[in-house]
Amino acid sequence: MALTTTFTKLLEAEHPIALAPMGGSAGGVLAAAVSNAGGLGLIGVGRGDATWMDREVALVVARTPKPWGIGFQSWATDVSTVERALAHGPSAVMLSFGDPGDLAAAIVGSGALLMVQVVDMAEARRAVEVGADVIVAQGTEAGGHGGTRATLPFVPAVVDVTSPIPVLAAGGIADGRGLAAVLALGAAGALVGTRFQASTEALVDAEVVKAILEGHGEDTERSRVLDIARASRWPSRYTGRTLRNEFLDQWRDREAELEDDEGAIAAYRDAARKGDMRAVAVWASEAIDLITDAPSAGDIVRQMSGDAAEVMRRVLAAS
Repeated sequence: MALTTTFTKLLEAEHPIALAPMGGSAGGVLAAAVSNAGGLGLIGVGRGDATWMDREVALVVARTPKPWGIGFQSWATDVSTVERALAHGPSAVMLSFGDPGDLAAAIVGSGALLMVQVVDMAEARRAVEVGADVIVAQGTEAGGHGGTRATLPFVPAVVDVTSPIPVLAAGGIADGRGLAAVLALGAAGALVGTRFQASTEALVDAEVVKAILEGHGEDTERSRVLDIARASRWPSRYTGRTLRNEFLDQWRDREAELEDDEGAIAAYRDAARKGDMRAVAVWASEAIDLITDAPSAGDIVRQMSGDAAEVMRRVLAAS
């Protein structure tokens, strides 16, 4: 059973799977591997580091003739950086977290598809207003930054209010069962992050991969503690889901106190620079129970899509 959706038709992709543009870890090699396997690879430029972007774009361009894209954090990116990205000729540009307004205007009509990630219904309506070609509905189960809506009820609600724009589901999707589930909810595919963190092409330290493989969903939580310690200026409404660690345990519910403790913040940064896993932020979704190996990204795409098709075949056969 071929999983053909409005998203696969729009991108001329084989599988309804997109790589979440995870800042710093979704580089050009990983994006190319996902695209070559029939999904959509998205480089995670995050806050708009132009030098990093140029280097990683060169890698994806050299490795795939297939559609690929670039993702930015709206709150931390300017129009000039987006225009620089568009000059590289991506098939899609994704904006997440914050009002997409001016950035979206630079993308609409450029030849690249505008993808907008949303975490609540107000953001979903705003994505329609700015001309999104694809909307990503991210549930709170997602690793990294996000909102408070659960994936299962949030995705169909976004589908209903943004139709006929294709919607990708994100948040807690790590295998074919999750992909089949969100397709049943009306999504045109899935945007997948943590599952690709544990792949051979991800720009992730071995200790981080080990922590993901050994972790469990109940070991994750949303918090601002590690953003404060990293002196990150993330808007407070977008908390970050990570694996728990000793530093987070120490400062949980003491965010205001931590902001004023320069010594604690300095100690955190020193430990993080050294790769001390008692402090390092390991961005991970609630789906890490399902992640038990670190294969190639291409194998992940093919396995996930094949398993989803098999799930749907079984459901249809039983009906």
